[in-house]
Order: sequence, then structure tokens, then C-alpha cells
Amino acid sequence: MKRNKRGLVGGFSLGTVIAVALSWSVNKSILWAIIHGFLSWLYVIYYFIMY
Repeated sequence: MKRNKRGLVGGFSLGTVIAVALSWSVNKSILWAIIHGFLSWLYVIYYFIMY
């Protein structure tokens, strides 16, 4: 059980970091980076589909 929980938490944190980095490189806005950090993997997938 712990193994699955750690993997899931690690996945969310990695998605958040990627989303914030992509958002900052595109928008140069702290507000958008925070919003995209909350959306994390949804924004990462959107970014790769659109760009």
C-alpha cells in the first residue's frame, strides 16, 4: 500500500514541476504558473498537444 501511495504522490509533484516550468517559459507570469501547477498533468498534456 505504501509503495502505491508514494508513487502517486511522486507523480503529482513531478507533474506540478513540469507544468510550472512550461507555464513560466510560455507566459512569464507567476499567477499562470500557480494556476497551471494546480492543474499539473492536464496542462502538461495540453501543452504537448498544442505545441
